[in-house]
Amino acid sequence: MKAYVIAVETVHDKAMFDSYRQQVMPTIAAFGGEFVVRGGTLTVLEGEWPHVRTVIIAFPSRAAAEDWYASPAYQAVIDLRHKSSTGSLVIVDGPA
Repeated sequence: MKAYVIAVETVHDKAMFDSYRQQVMPTIAAFGGEFVVRGGTLTVLEGEWPHVRTVIIAFPSRAAAEDWYASPAYQAVIDLRHKSSTGSLVIVDGPA
């Protein structure tokens, strides 16, 4: 069953975040991840959405998503995301 990593974020340092984006791509691909949503125009239909950027990445399984997050390759670049943006990151299981 597919799993999705969903990030909602606000970028504070565009140059540093751009460096993160370039470096994170091969780490995602190595675990079979594919972008479903990557930024783009966002319209809030109900409630509040505190961040202006949303990213959804599909992985072949929850294990693949968790392995990607814990991988040395991703952990080597995660600090760039933490220093350049604020937000939240979750893993959600896809439909069975």
